Amino acid sequence: MANIPSGNRDSFTSKFGVIAAAAGSAVGLGNIWRFPLVTTQNGGGAFLLLYFGFIILIGIPVIMSEFSIGRRAQANALGAFKKLAPKTPWFLVGSLGIVTAFAILAFYSTVAGWTLEYLLEALTGRVIHIDDTAQNFAEFSADPVRPVVWQLLVMALTGGIVFAGIQKGIEKFTKILMPLLVILIGLVVIRSVTLPGAGEGVKYLFIPDWSAVNFKTVLMALGQAAFSLSIGMGTLITYGSYIQKENHLLNTASTVAFTDTLIAILASLMVVPAIFAFSAGNIEQMSPGPGLVFEVLPNVFRAMPGGVIFAAVFFFLLFVAALTSTISVLEVVVAYLKEELNMSRGKATLIASVSITVLGVLATLSFGPLAHIKLFGMTIFDILNFSSANIMLTFGALFIVIFVGWKLGKSNFLDEISNKGELQSRLFKVVFFIIRYIAPVAIGIIAVAALFIQGIT
Repeated sequence: MANIPSGNRDSFTSKFGVIAAAAGSAVGLGNIWRFPLVTTQNGGGAFLLLYFGFIILIGIPVIMSEFSIGRRAQANALGAFKKLAPKTPWFLVGSLGIVTAFAILAFYSTVAGWTLEYLLEALTGRVIHIDDTAQNFAEFSADPVRPVVWQLLVMALTGGIVFAGIQKGIEKFTKILMPLLVILIGLVVIRSVTLPGAGEGVKYLFIPDWSAVNFKTVLMALGQAAFSLSIGMGTLITYGSYIQKENHLLNTASTVAFTDTLIAILASLMVVPAIFAFSAGNIEQMSPGPGLVFEVLPNVFRAMPGGVIFAAVFFFLLFVAALTSTISVLEVVVAYLKEELNMSRGKATLIASVSITVLGVLATLSFGPLAHIKLFGMTIFDILNFSSANIMLTFGALFIVIFVGWKLGKSNFLDEISNKGELQSRLFKVVFFIIRYIAPVAIGIIAVAALFIQGIT
């Protein structure tokens, strides 16, 4: 299969730009509210070891699969499969990725908007004076106006950055936002681990508790490793198409995976010790999800010296984490409209942003005026969340590794990741073996388990 020329296609200008954008896509709200509690509730250090092992064994090869598809085809998620496997049904995998991105951004923008509300409450000092944080969050999320206004602002900011293009928009802003995110997390980590009683939280987080490990724990570690990296929804295929040919894909994929892991661990150090310091170690009673961020942590900030300042920093970094993800997800849809329907970037961005926002507003209102609209007992928000995380992402990732392992083939894959033979490494063949034989089995297990075990992905 011949390599497909890039023509005048836009691209990232530097390796750091690629890493910042791809890592920004992977790093999101789930790193802040899901990873810390999942880790502590599943053996602490034991879960971390399992997770890190799966990142190396499964995560990095799957990232390389998506990067190789995108860079080889020099096309969007749908167009890539049409070019690499013409006149076959494989284009449906690309279609699934675009639909997944559309659904994810619709409900994700809702939560991103919530972070702005709480940032405002932190800046005004109100966040530390809320007596009933659960009731406050319930009343806000059910409000028919405020959450929608914040969501519209999130989509406007996201659309503005994507409209500016790859180099002047996505790369430029993620190169600023990602280092800023790390600095902000570092500041809160320092405050968190130096609180009285925080040491017990650090121990609980990092000392392995193998008695808490069971089959579900292993599945959750595997699922977290596979799907915390933004795989299965076309983002990395789309970003891969903007990676220049001389870029070393194995090094880039490894750096993205380890950056995502580092930030997840830092987020754990930011959240868990603080909860231990002010909640008497009652971490087992807290479930990962928005409730941790918007109901539990305000109580922590209220009890913390300088709580107003650290609450403002925390909710700002939460918004930054959300924005780096919304940018990448919107680009999946924009690239499709731009390349497959021959739209200008401006028109594609406007249509994608508006259409996603319409569905997103319905998801936002499902906490209030539209809460009565349910299917299988789930609201609009719940349906988008469950279907994308438990069905679309898992099966999208499964089909991607099957495509690379069995359709794209060994010679084409090795040709792409070795930069036409310029780079030599025995690891390349190991990676392909994992992609062809191990990754499909592992992701297949997750795909089945995610339908029946809540919280796997």
